[in-house]
Amino acid sequence: MIARVSRNFGLALAGAAVCALGATSLSAQDLNGAGASFPQPIYSKWFSEYAAKTNVKINYQPIGSGGGVKQFTEGTVDFGASDAPLSDTEIASLKSPAYHIPTVLGAVVMTYNLPEVTKPLNMTGPLIADIYLGKVTKWNDPAIVALNKDVKLPNKDILVVHRSDGSGTTYIFTDYLTSVSPAWAAGPGKGKDVQWPVGLGGAQNPGVMGQVSQVPGAIGYVELAFARQKKVPYAAIKNGAGAFVMPSIESVTEAASATAAKLPANTDFRVSIVNAPGKTAYPISSFTYLLVYETQPDAAKGKKLIDFLKWALHDGEKEAASLDYAPLPANIVTMLDKRLASVKNVASK
Repeated sequence: MIARVSRNFGLALAGAAVCALGATSLSAQDLNGAGASFPQPIYSKWFSEYAAKTNVKINYQPIGSGGGVKQFTEGTVDFGASDAPLSDTEIASLKSPAYHIPTVLGAVVMTYNLPEVTKPLNMTGPLIADIYLGKVTKWNDPAIVALNKDVKLPNKDILVVHRSDGSGTTYIFTDYLTSVSPAWAAGPGKGKDVQWPVGLGGAQNPGVMGQVSQVPGAIGYVELAFARQKKVPYAAIKNGAGAFVMPSIESVTEAASATAAKLPANTDFRVSIVNAPGKTAYPISSFTYLLVYETQPDAAKGKKLIDFLKWALHDGEKEAASLDYAPLPANIVTMLDKRLASVKNVASK
């Protein structure tokens, strides 16, 4: 009963968000997109500012990466958005070739509801995997106590909360767990939607955060900007160098820097930066992408879309840090400028 009510609550939030953004008919918009809720805070700001600057209106529905990929594949939107790169199977199902266009970098954080704990907890990837596998069920479990010797942890049940929708945030989270936990890799594995061994589901970041906020002892994963906006606690995660690192612009940038330097000129940007090397790298970091057809089906809309992307990569990118996203490294922006120049069937005027 609790799971059913919670799921309905999360879906109601999702529906409200879609209705609010879609109150104006889609036909009245210049461009329509759908997908990841992970970058919603910065996309909302970008679309608003770009409309004020150019009078080009962009309707975006933050329905989750899975929904965005589905609508993009079906051709019902002008662009899709996903935190997870398309799989080979998804690419094969597209009506025509498409590009992955990274927009910003973000982080997934572990948030929890423990009012009696007043400082950030330390966690490791294997510990998080064991919590989500149902192997660690109490907050005063010796595995958690060993990482937080100066914290008095309560004898309280852990309630696991995860996404109920197809989610790029879930992909990033499970990609990380798969990279650090053989037990997780052999079990649920990675994907936008997996078979969760335990826990309750919530739709999108608001649904997960709603569950965690309501139940003492709950733990969930949400996007950093969302957690910062809601002023909720989140953990420091042990990285590959053995350091406990809090998510921040700097630690996400460090996670991307080594990968960015090695990308070939013809990359399709389907790369993972979880558990990246670097002493200060935050280990649950990722690109988020817009999905754009290589050949635009509508030349006039194609020009509007490419013009917006050029603005976003240069002017919009400057605002990333203010919303707790890391801006793209300069070498990636240069590569993307060339990629956008190769998009076909874009009106010349």
